[in-house]
Amino acid sequence: MKKLLAVGLFLALLGLGTGYFIYNKPFKNMARAEADVALNAPDLFSAFEADESAANQKYLDKVIKVTGTVKEVSKGDDGNISVTLETGNELFGVICQLDNLSKQEKTDFQPGEKVTFKGICTGMLMDVVLVRCVLV
Repeated sequence: MKKLLAVGLFLALLGLGTGYFIYNKPFKNMARAEADVALNAPDLFSAFEADESAANQKYLDKVIKVTGTVKEVSKGDDGNISVTLETGNELFGVICQLDNLSKQEKTDFQPGEKVTFKGICTGMLMDVVLVRCVLV
């Protein structure tokens, strides 16, 4: 019985230690992160539009440096700013959601302005989405 209690206590401590480590795991600093891939917004969108599963294998969860022209800027109810880049498609684009964990140099983007962002690709819903973006 004491052996069973000791094993149970050990497993509980192991679980608590793992949970504590995961909860306190630091975020990747996007301003200092190296980009895995650099390309322009129309090329990124075209890759997903042509073959989404191949593009997911190539870009999903990777740090992408994307350059493009601002199509639209929006601010969500939570205060997060999203910048949509032109892709040549009238309806869809590349959405860059600015990182609220990093201090942003600039948040007032104008349509037609040329910008380069670095962020983590989360795939394509209708638009290709990059999260935790910072201006390069």
